Amino acid sequence: MQKYFVLTPERYVGAVEQEEYRELFIEEITSLTELLKEQLDESDRLESEIKKNLAGLGYGF
Repeated sequence: MQKYFVLTPERYVGAVEQEEYRELFIEEITSLTELLKEQLDESDRLESEIKKNLAGLGYGF
């Protein structure tokens, strides 16, 4: 008698539907992209302020 083993996890644990996973991914990547844009804008603002302060001290670029 030969035994067959299935090594794919879907058989033993629940798997997220592909469409559901895709929607979650799109929401997550959209949220992360918006956060990155905000952080890059803040970075630009802070860089400008630092350069202005350094120029005020005589160490301008």
